[in-house]
Amino acid sequence: MTTTAPDDEAARWDSARAGDPESFGVIFDLHRNRVFRQAQRMSPTIHDAEDVTAATFLEAWRRRESVRVVDGSVIGWLLVTANHLARNLDRSRRRYRSLLEQMRESEHGTDPADEVAARLDTHAMTARVRDGFARLSKRDQDIITLCLVQQLSTADAATVLSVPPGTVKSRLSRARQRLARDVLASLDKGTAHTGGAR
Repeated sequence: MTTTAPDDEAARWDSARAGDPESFGVIFDLHRNRVFRQAQRMSPTIHDAEDVTAATFLEAWRRRESVRVVDGSVIGWLLVTANHLARNLDRSRRRYRSLLEQMRESEHGTDPADEVAARLDTHAMTARVRDGFARLSKRDQDIITLCLVQQLSTADAATVLSVPPGTVKSRLSRARQRLARDVLASLDKGTAHTGGAR
């Protein structure tokens, strides 16, 4: 993994902001893996995660004048942008699926393969966590991403999100509790369904 001191990253970003593609390439190399891993957490497929990662850096280049640098790094801005783009992609995909299902039902009825795939996905722990995460507010998703997943300090997360550090602390605590409750409730439902099937 490439290591770059915060001062070096900040200087590179200043050059990128001025339009230097080579400096932007250094920033891309520095952060692409972390952005991709976050995109994977938010996306159901690797292909979607790749799309989100590419779109995140495209957005960073397009909006480079307004990208927020915190503690000499743009990683916080990149991660929050990846979350936002993944949510948008998921909404678009759901609308598209809904339209396809309506068309399929009117022509042929539902495809049994879709039902099997949905059941397998429902029983995967990653799907339960992803679903619980998706039920959190956008702000809470961003706080969990920055503080728990990416291990940014409360102060740095607060700066990225333009809120007081105390707000980050209280929201992080509530978001963790709610996510844990949702995942446990989902597991309980899965156990009840399995017990009822016997």
